[in-house]
Amino acid sequence: MSTWTLTGATTEYTVAARGDRLDLVTWGPIGVSDGPSPYDFHGRVQYMLPGDVAATEYLPDGLRPFLGADLSVAGQGLTWRLLSVTEDDGLTATLADDVTGIEVELRWRFAAGTDVLERWATVSNRGDETVEITRLGSAAFCVPTPAGATLHYLHGQWAQEFTTGSTTLVRGRFEIGSAQGVTGHQFSPYLAVDNGDAMYGFQLAWTGSWSITADVDAAGLTRVRAGRDGLVRLAPGSAVTTPIALGVYAGDDLARHWHAYEQALAGERLSTAGRVIYNSWEATTFDVTAAGQLALADVAAGLGVETFVVDDGWFVGRHDDTGGLGDWTPDPAKFPDGFDAFVAAIRGRGLEFGLWVEPEMVNPKSALYAAHPEWVYQDSGRPRSTIRNQYLLNLGLDEVYEFVRDTLDRLLTDYPIGYLKWDFNRPRTEADRSAADLDGAHVRNLYRLLDHLRAAHPSVIVEGCAAGGARADIAMAARTDVLWPSDNTAPLDRLRIQHGFLSAHAPHLMSSWVTDAPGMFDPRPRSLAFRFVLASAGVLGIGADIARWSAEEREQAAAWVARYKQVRDVILHGSVHRIGSPDQARCAVQYSLGDRVVVLAWNPAGLDGSGGVPARDVRLPLRDLPPNARYRRVGTRISTGAVAARPYPGLTGQDTGGHGGGFEASGRHLTSVGLPVRWTAVYDADLFELERL
Repeated sequence: MSTWTLTGATTEYTVAARGDRLDLVTWGPIGVSDGPSPYDFHGRVQYMLPGDVAATEYLPDGLRPFLGADLSVAGQGLTWRLLSVTEDDGLTATLADDVTGIEVELRWRFAAGTDVLERWATVSNRGDETVEITRLGSAAFCVPTPAGATLHYLHGQWAQEFTTGSTTLVRGRFEIGSAQGVTGHQFSPYLAVDNGDAMYGFQLAWTGSWSITADVDAAGLTRVRAGRDGLVRLAPGSAVTTPIALGVYAGDDLARHWHAYEQALAGERLSTAGRVIYNSWEATTFDVTAAGQLALADVAAGLGVETFVVDDGWFVGRHDDTGGLGDWTPDPAKFPDGFDAFVAAIRGRGLEFGLWVEPEMVNPKSALYAAHPEWVYQDSGRPRSTIRNQYLLNLGLDEVYEFVRDTLDRLLTDYPIGYLKWDFNRPRTEADRSAADLDGAHVRNLYRLLDHLRAAHPSVIVEGCAAGGARADIAMAARTDVLWPSDNTAPLDRLRIQHGFLSAHAPHLMSSWVTDAPGMFDPRPRSLAFRFVLASAGVLGIGADIARWSAEEREQAAAWVARYKQVRDVILHGSVHRIGSPDQARCAVQYSLGDRVVVLAWNPAGLDGSGGVPARDVRLPLRDLPPNARYRRVGTRISTGAVAARPYPGLTGQDTGGHGGGFEASGRHLTSVGLPVRWTAVYDADLFELERL
């Protein structure tokens, strides 16, 4: 038996060849392979094939017919021979099915400097006939689960994305995915498996239809399969490469591994992350005028905002959501002195300029649709459906790709745009199902466009948005600078969304706004300070109608923006530890960078009697602090003044609570007992910066 061991930053992954099958031997901390494999099984295989029981890395349906195959084609069951295994920057294995001529190249590698294992497959048709691939998996990962598996996942809907969920599976199948041609609101391509001894995490880097499945068998093994969803037709001589599936072993905190991986993906661009933005959508919606936007820019500049983003409504024909999409020319009626003069006026206020686009969409009421109705996804002879009064362009067509590329190049060349918000407000519905790779053609050209923007316009910050968080995945994280998790910016609703987002994605990708939005699912009021501390957990933005804010609100906002700028390097570059959850009295996030520690804390619950009965402080246990070091809170807590009140019904603030400047404690105290906070009716969130003495 030949074996190969791949080594990451602190973990290793060992694979063995057993005949024509590749099996997992061990996965865990470096050195774990020095001993018997926890994946080997003994006893007779009854009423199945050995491939159905083994901890196999990748098998077709002819070799694993009953408990979940990774590759299948219509009309027959594939089997194969193992042709070769070679070591390069990782591991490459080649296998072939002699009947169909299908050849599969499997790849494994640890991302440099991390414990995240990247795996993918390239499927080639070396036969004489077209084959229809009905299951196109990227990889399968195995976890020993003798007592069953606890599965953690992220689910939701529009305005409720990244809701955390969990289920315990002793036996059977659990599956999540999307068939919408986009990552989707319903589930994120993320799964974590807890076997009681360690955590294993999985993600799929794909922005089209996808599937992640966990099968728990009778012999104590959980096998997680990740890959694309939908049919792919492979002509003779052609090949298809799957999305990258990612797996990580962690003793406890999976999120830190995902954050480190995404920080590595950002590379040097991480140094430019986190500019404070203002977005005009909630203030003006479609009623965009030069005078109105400049009035907002005046206020935004006074608050310390760094980038001003004009959202939907700036182009010709765009007075509501029924027209204009596709006609990406500034409306001269809205900018009578010219769009270039308007952009110059924004920049003259010391602000970078940003713009909203939705380049994959078209309204039936537009010049583009009148000229090219054939560019829209359609199923011949069947009616087309609109969502938000718009159609989806078939980006898989070369002519559509070129139109979108040239349109974006023109805008970014004609005007000094430093920030582009790319939206996507509907999924695919009708389409020509005879296409060879409908999903793949669109997604590959989306990636081509984003890669082109980064190469041709490297200084432009790109925000990925899709009616909120319907396009938040690892592949988009690799090609954009920031992601929009949800259209819901209400404080307690957003707290839950961001808690889930940070379990899978890094803070530098999390765009978060301060708005005046009321709660959709939890309408309890919270202070302006709560909203600012919440938005400071990632990339701070403001989306409220700031022209209507009082002088006191603007003063407090300016203080919070200044405070964020002082600590954003820790928030965006540091390691993250989530403390508690929105369902607990403890709810905070700790960010650590060197000797600097920043803690953002919120009160998601009620009060403890408001001084009328005995109570004790909420304690926030920190982590990874030297036990004998001493820490002191630095910085002055921002006065909430008259605008904190938005109080809980029937309560008044007798005490501002908290622990301000001068608070000191040892690292052991802060990790074992915790940072104390005392919430009141007017003090419901805070930003703590701790300095090591």
